[in-house]
Amino acid sequence: MSHPVLAGVDGSERSLVAAAWAAREAVLRGVPLRLLHVSPPLPGDPGDVVPATALETLRQVGDHIVQRAIADLGARHPDLQVRGEQADAAPATALLAAARGAGLLVVGARGSGGFDGLAVGSVALRSAAAAPCPVVLVPEPPAGGFGDRAWTTRGPAQVVVGFDAHRPVGEVADFAFAAAQARGARLRAVQAWALPAEAVSPRTLFVTEEDRATWEDQEVLRLSDAMRAWREKYPEVTVGTDVLLLHAAQALLHTSPGADLLVVGRRTDPRAAEGRLGPVTHAVLHHARCPVAVVPHDG
Repeated sequence: MSHPVLAGVDGSERSLVAAAWAAREAVLRGVPLRLLHVSPPLPGDPGDVVPATALETLRQVGDHIVQRAIADLGARHPDLQVRGEQADAAPATALLAAARGAGLLVVGARGSGGFDGLAVGSVALRSAAAAPCPVVLVPEPPAGGFGDRAWTTRGPAQVVVGFDAHRPVGEVADFAFAAAQARGARLRAVQAWALPAEAVSPRTLFVTEEDRATWEDQEVLRLSDAMRAWREKYPEVTVGTDVLLLHAAQALLHTSPGADLLVVGRRTDPRAAEGRLGPVTHAVLHHARCPVAVVPHDG
């Protein structure tokens, strides 16, 4: 059986929105959905003995949250297999441990903690930085819903992926193409570029429009060539490309409004105990207003 989709739930409305997104993704993939509730730590010193009655109460509350979510999602997706689980650990630690057996981890960009105005919580950031599988962070949906047709019938579905033709990453491209194919969506590949170093040196007085157009055409050709292998692997996916003279984060955020999903990569470091998010991924997670998939890769 294919690896299930895993979603964390804490009873907050944000986590239930993420669980609903995860349920639709599990249906698209044809895999089961696992819901994980983590009992929050009780106040007090780490060495304090927690009364058994308090732990039992937390577990009962967690079981109620999980069973309510299972009933709600089961009513929406009668053919979806949903299993609920509980863990007693720090939330991020429990999610990362459970993600070892998952094909995808889905979390709300914020949970029940934090403060007003906080875009991404610490649990979501740590999950995105360290999970062994791809992670989707689901923000609070805008009034009109996300671009996904499961939320709204406005326009065709669209997946946006950040792509670097100079260093193409197979894991990220495969995830984005597969996501577009499953949704019957259009894939929009975004390539950010900058003027060559010689064009912005102190000795350069100005850049002609002709030079700029030549450099941009070269980037367009590089992007087209770099994507050829995935176009051939996923011939049914309609692909559009954008080559933008912007910082990578700005380029992605500029093209993401109305998208079903924005896909970015995260380089893994086998020497580090915990992963880290690069500046582009970090900026995208804090400012995107659609679900963002963070795909680990070795490149």
